[in-house]
Amino acid sequence: MIISNIAAPLLGLVDTAIIGHLPQSIYLSAVALGAMTVSFIFLLAIFLRMTTTAEIAAAFGAANHQAQQRVVLHGLALAVGLGMIFWLLTPVVIDLAWWLIEPSAELKRLASSYISIRLIAAPAALINLLVLGVLLGRQQARHAMALVIFTNAVNVIADVVLILGLQLNVKGAAWASAAAEISTALLGLWLIRDTLPGLRRWQFDIHYFKRFAQMNRDVFIRSLLLQLCMATMTGYAARFGAVVVAANAVLMQFLMLISLGLDGIAYAVEALLGAARGRGDTQKIRYWMKLTLLWSVIFSLAYCMVFWLAGEFIIRLLTDLPDVIAASLVYLPWLVVLPLVGHWSYYFDGVFIGLGLTQAMRDTMAVSALAVFLPAVAISQWLLEKESANHGLWLALSLFLLARGVSQWLYLKQRSLTSLVPDHPSK
Repeated sequence: MIISNIAAPLLGLVDTAIIGHLPQSIYLSAVALGAMTVSFIFLLAIFLRMTTTAEIAAAFGAANHQAQQRVVLHGLALAVGLGMIFWLLTPVVIDLAWWLIEPSAELKRLASSYISIRLIAAPAALINLLVLGVLLGRQQARHAMALVIFTNAVNVIADVVLILGLQLNVKGAAWASAAAEISTALLGLWLIRDTLPGLRRWQFDIHYFKRFAQMNRDVFIRSLLLQLCMATMTGYAARFGAVVVAANAVLMQFLMLISLGLDGIAYAVEALLGAARGRGDTQKIRYWMKLTLLWSVIFSLAYCMVFWLAGEFIIRLLTDLPDVIAASLVYLPWLVVLPLVGHWSYYFDGVFIGLGLTQAMRDTMAVSALAVFLPAVAISQWLLEKESANHGLWLALSLFLLARGVSQWLYLKQRSLTSLVPDHPSK
């Protein structure tokens, strides 16, 4: 699961690497801008992967194949429906993006072309989230890893043919990614073909669809609040000048490195707890919670050690600008302690998804974002001088991650597992 996490971001990276060797820099700018816009849209749809994992894991644990088919059927309807909406709203997405960013006319034209092509494959991209959720829920992590590697392999080959061979530049990069998404969706559906009922057995249950949609709504709100907090972090930093913005961008890559490992553990927690929930086995849930928490702590300590010993080396790998390096080193201590403070939020996200507690997940995120992060940002910016105000942003982020973990722990502490895990809930 960790390897799958590492391979996933390569889709945009490959486009950037190949097109970055073309003679005109505007092509690279257009792909970077377009990929950022498309990635943000698809990232908000991550709820489909998370809720599918929760529902499939419970059905898998209960050995209820019919329930797995029901999840996939209704998940496909949601994925295709939302994907079509994203595609139809392409002009609106582009207009909103340029209203926020305001690029030059030529850059706008090229990036708009990239976004329009990528969103043609939006249904396929959302189907891939569903398939990944099914594979993780059924504890088929190797299949999930193979699927992500396949996506990147198709993208590399298509990039070479379309960008370098046919000289399609930005459009070539977009069509390569779209081809990778569509071919992956077809392979993914083949991998989970046993969960696809025959056409005569496709029975749409409106009551289950409403419940499934409500779960997705809860996780969507949670993801939206998370992205808004990250955007606030970047937006406030812009007030401190280009060097601080660049330094924060470099240090945010440390946060991405943390996510690669801790999210992999969270995926495992989702699958293992979900399966135990499907069997109504509270003893096994407690066992997996203790074991995966141990691994989460081990990983967080390892990250702290690596960032402490090799933090400056990592920064110098990411940039060779002296002023940015100097500014990054000033704020590096926050990243040294952040894994230990933040790993609880990653771990409990996995626990809450595995137990199907999407509403509680939404509520604890809302409390952490609105009652902790935003006040911490406002107070720190009011109290601190401009020269040290960026420390206030990193303090707010640290408190936000800690608040997420603490609020989720308090929620579980106040409730017994037997009340959260009914006998064979997926039947």
